[in-house]
Amino acid sequence: MSLFAIVMTVSQFVASADNEIYLDQSGTTLNLDIEQLGISNIIGGLNSSAGSLTAFDIDGTTMTIDINMVGNSNKFLGDIWADSFTALYNFTGNSNTFTIQVDPSNTYGADSSNQNIAVTGSSNTFTLNQGTSALAATLDLDWIIQGSNNTVVSNINIDGATNYMDIDGSDNTVNYTGAGVTASAGGYFWLDHTGGQRTFNIQQLSTQDNDWLKIISIGGNAASTVCVVQNDQGTSTSC
Repeated sequence: MSLFAIVMTVSQFVASADNEIYLDQSGTTLNLDIEQLGISNIIGGLNSSAGSLTAFDIDGTTMTIDINMVGNSNKFLGDIWADSFTALYNFTGNSNTFTIQVDPSNTYGADSSNQNIAVTGSSNTFTLNQGTSALAATLDLDWIIQGSNNTVVSNINIDGATNYMDIDGSDNTVNYTGAGVTASAGGYFWLDHTGGQRTFNIQQLSTQDNDWLKIISIGGNAASTVCVVQNDQGTSTSC
């Protein structure tokens, strides 16, 4: 599918109350820009059906992705196979579900990616998995989350990954796992949190990397839980 066809599909559905976009893109270079304004927005794969959302497939070496979803009950599910790409995701509204896997089959290596995720709203659930230890290198991942009851699950298996997460809100849960294999690289995770009750489970499992972690948390109550595991043997240890 060409970029032109994707843009036409977006324009067709934006006018309706229940906006739905299903796509499958393959090529070397892609510029994808989607904006949905409304309620029950959906972005998924071509095999989706009523009540069953499948992941979209975007396959290419170089791409730029810009997603803006404004409204309630937004759902975003996709697999991205890429080598070098930049992505901006912006979600404003309630009950958003965001699930992305980047290069899950190690096709291109997921090298040199820059992703920014901005969230304003409540009851959001976000899952982002990227990379494999064989090829993946260099990631700049930034989260800005403003709202309540957010759940973030992120598994990053990349050499030279930098992860910055800024959370301003209550009842947040963060489950983060980072890993890498190259001694000259390093895994960086910085969590800046302001708010009430929270649960943070952070594991850094690089076999040769020098993992680095910084947590700044202001506010909270006695029910908060913070667990950190750093294990250079690459094996997981439960909190």
